[in-house]
Amino acid sequence: MPSHNPMRTLLLELALAVGMIACLVGAMFIHTGSMPPLVVVESKSMIHDENGEIGSIDAGDLILVHNQPADTIVTFAEATDPNNAAHGYEQHGLEGDVIIYAKNGEDGTPIIHRAIMRVIAEETVLPDRNADTPCPSTATYDRERVAEDGLPGSCILTWSVPGTMVRNVSNITVHFDGEQAGFYDCKRPAHNNVEAYLVVWQWKPAHEGMLTLGDNNKCSVDQGAQATNGSAGVHGVSGIVGPVRDDWVVGVAGGEVPWLGTVKLMVGGPNSYGTRDVPSSSFFALFAVIGGVVMAPQATESVFRWWLRRSPELSMESDLPPIQEES
Repeated sequence: MPSHNPMRTLLLELALAVGMIACLVGAMFIHTGSMPPLVVVESKSMIHDENGEIGSIDAGDLILVHNQPADTIVTFAEATDPNNAAHGYEQHGLEGDVIIYAKNGEDGTPIIHRAIMRVIAEETVLPDRNADTPCPSTATYDRERVAEDGLPGSCILTWSVPGTMVRNVSNITVHFDGEQAGFYDCKRPAHNNVEAYLVVWQWKPAHEGMLTLGDNNKCSVDQGAQATNGSAGVHGVSGIVGPVRDDWVVGVAGGEVPWLGTVKLMVGGPNSYGTRDVPSSSFFALFAVIGGVVMAPQATESVFRWWLRRSPELSMESDLPPIQEES
């Protein structure tokens, strides 16, 4: 018989492990249409419970990233509008889709927050492309929106917000109070003229796109104080994030794989966000999963051996008399 070669066995096991990982990643890519198909959640901006909760997005979770057309994204405003076809649609513990987007379309760690509402251009005029100020003083110049002449750059005079009563206005005010739009609870008491629900106040967007907000951010929207009083905003390289354009969207948050992303946060190095926002319960669950994975082969082998010992074939062989060999 050929002698056992430990190096050959090790190489075969490594090749098997790499093949299994490749198959898993490939299957997730086919399912989501995105590469990478998973993102690790770093912060607690989307949590619903400080102790962690399966079904909502906690720090340390892995989230599948689905590549889908941006015009299919359902906002909170649309999902809470009884007259909208998407009424009642819910993802990760609240109405509307959660999106992953690049801040102002720039490089850096993407943001995973909920799409609250979409602002779309209503009345527009052609810009004066030879002037230093291409639009009327009452209009907003959107450098990327294609105008009626087929060229990028459009002057937007009025806006509308699907899923709300806001139509054809020069600036946007939306009360998410359950009447003008669906009720969005800021999880804070009303005080000093600050409402307990989300209010977008006299906002003149810089361009078309989506207003976004972390579920745990108490109505401090990503687009800053120009949209909602008191909002700190999310900052990119070029400043506070504007309305999220369709081409900034990396993907839409799909299924959740809880806890396992904590490993990446633990070994991320000095520039990593770290595990400071990971709920303590996630560590216990993670160690339980790792322990289960380590112990599963041994437990399976023990059960298999026990089952073999009880098999009729082995029992019959043990009952046979010994055979004496003739000399």
